Amino acid sequence: MVFKRLLGSLGVGGPTVDTVLAPGAATPGGVLSGHVHLRGGSGDFDIDDITLELVARAEAEHEDGESHGAVAFGRFVVGGGFRLAADTEHSVPFTVTLPWETPITELHGQPLGIVLGVRTELAVAGAKDKGDIDPLAVGPLPVQEAILEAFGQLGFGFRTADLEYGHIGHTSQQLPFFQEIELAPSPQYAHAVNEIEVTFLATPSGMDVVLEADKRGGLFSSGHDALTRFTIAHDDVHRQDWNAVVDGWVWQLVEHRAAHGGHASYGHGHGFAGHHEDHAHHDGGHRSGPGMGTVVAAGAAGLAVGVVGGMVAAEVVDEVGDFFEGDDEDEGGED
Repeated sequence: MVFKRLLGSLGVGGPTVDTVLAPGAATPGGVLSGHVHLRGGSGDFDIDDITLELVARAEAEHEDGESHGAVAFGRFVVGGGFRLAADTEHSVPFTVTLPWETPITELHGQPLGIVLGVRTELAVAGAKDKGDIDPLAVGPLPVQEAILEAFGQLGFGFRTADLEYGHIGHTSQQLPFFQEIELAPSPQYAHAVNEIEVTFLATPSGMDVVLEADKRGGLFSSGHDALTRFTIAHDDVHRQDWNAVVDGWVWQLVEHRAAHGGHASYGHGHGFAGHHEDHAHHDGGHRSGPGMGTVVAAGAAGLAVGVVGGMVAAEVVDEVGDFFEGDDEDEGGED
């Protein structure tokens, strides 16, 4: 979706901005490229800066409930310092690097219900004005995809995904929010947990995988039963039997939860190889189930229900601009 917007603070006759992102999904820590197309208005304007802002729809938990709002998580100056003559066109190419913790919005091309956008801001003649917003699609890193596929192969089902405003303790989290991918347990674990949530906190060298069992209330409340962290490297993607590794993780999470009576505090996992070796015997008989991609594809039309006021996945994309435009006033202090 690409649309033009008249720069309001400059009034009728001002320039218009139209940002076009390169086709296809970006990846966390990868590049995002495209062009900012400007068209001059009825007079000449000095373009001081062209800034791209990454924004996300995140959920904040309070004692009296939940609220949603737009959160900025990256800003890049991609051009400026030129005069845009009346009725002329000017195109500015850009290539920026996304934060490693950028949330995943799709898996195998199927939307997960996460709303990200790229907002274009122009500083013109000493005044700033927010231009158009384009939806940002982000696919998983290879190791993230391998882990999610392993969950699917083990019989776990995708329920939903959201962004939670806040910080997970004892981690190197950089962004002001984190992504939770909620999974229904496989039949083997259904007696032990009602759900498992997966959070990826990627870095240039690897990532922390945080598993949470049976969420009740907010992350900062005593209602959370267990949190366990595992650290992996990006190049582990081709070195591991991910079905065995993920199965070992889940067993450790379940055992950790049971050992603390279902109300454990945040815990650290042991070494990565230790997880694999300690629980490899649980791997048998789980390789034939559908992958997470199949699970996501089968339920794609309903994945976004409850994430954006009951919208279906297609509407999440179509309405991304309207949502973030409604939060302009709330973000006034962030610029």
